[in-house]
Amino acid sequence: MREQDGRPELVFDRASDCETPAALEQMASVDGALVDLGRQARCGFPEVVYGPGKPPEVVVAVFEELLKSGQPCLATRVSPEQVDAVCRRFPDCVHHASARTLRIPVDSATSPLGRVVVVTAGSSDRPVADEAAETLRWMNCDVEIITDIGVAGPQRLLAAVPRLRQADALVVVAGMEGALPSVVAGHVAVPVFAVPTSVGYGANFGGLSALLSMLNSCAANVAVVNIDAGFKGAWLAGMVAQASAR
Repeated sequence: MREQDGRPELVFDRASDCETPAALEQMASVDGALVDLGRQARCGFPEVVYGPGKPPEVVVAVFEELLKSGQPCLATRVSPEQVDAVCRRFPDCVHHASARTLRIPVDSATSPLGRVVVVTAGSSDRPVADEAAETLRWMNCDVEIITDIGVAGPQRLLAAVPRLRQADALVVVAGMEGALPSVVAGHVAVPVFAVPTSVGYGANFGGLSALLSMLNSCAANVAVVNIDAGFKGAWLAGMVAQASAR
């Protein structure tokens, strides 16, 4: 910390903060992948495995390194081959077929911290919502999923409002025109993380129309992540919920 123009200024020394031998010792090399074992200490949660393109044995090896360090494991967008290899190596692994995730907790007795409600506009958005929910369970958040309350039936949303107001943060998943996050946000006093999905007819352009609608939301408490990015919306909501709970 130093002062500039009478104001405190935080200064990072890259040599000491990012490139020290101690920091490098927190990296584990497995089959060409570098596992960042220090991420949990720096960022609050461990490294997550993105499945596509990785041989099954690499996913297994990364999970082994994380577990040796006492860190919970999560892999997203996993293939059937990856599922088979990981579940054979770790029989207690939780595989969620719809979410396409693999998850191994390290302390299931720990009480959840923070509450997040995951909402879908339609039942076709459920796989993205499931990815969000599994990510939040890995983050040790209390999770509830409310499905199929899109704007085509506004009475369904109104019935769910009391439950939405019990959350520390919301993840709202919608395709088509992507209107639901704005409507939900008008009922709650917490951040709403909007996840556009690729669900919709031709003019949906693979989720682009929903993405643009959400980016143009007039509700000030809506923030938007990428198309079909249930993991990313959940990560942000989980961080907010846990910070709020603390």
